[in-house]
Amino acid sequence: MAESSLIEFPCDFPLKIIGYQRAGYAQSILDVVKRHAPDYDGAEMEMRPSSKGKYLSLTCTVRATSQVQLDALYQDLCDHPMVVKVL
Repeated sequence: MAESSLIEFPCDFPLKIIGYQRAGYAQSILDVVKRHAPDYDGAEMEMRPSSKGKYLSLTCTVRATSQVQLDALYQDLCDHPMVVKVL
C-alpha cells in the first residue's frame, strides 16, 4: 500500500537550507539537490547571508515528483556536514 501524502505531486516545493558560510557550501548543496532533482536550475538558488555573516541560507524550489524523492533529498541535506537546519 502506498503512503498517503498531503502534497499533490508533481509540485514545486521550496526547501530552505541553512548552513555555515564557507567556501564551496552553495555548490556542495547544489550537487546534493541535483542528485535528487536533476532538472533543478542552480541559477534559481536564492542566497541570503545572516546579519553577522556566520550563516548562509539557501532556498531551492525543486519540482518534486514524489514523497519518496522529497524524503531522500531532505535526509541527504540534513546529513550534510555543512548544514545546520533544513526547513
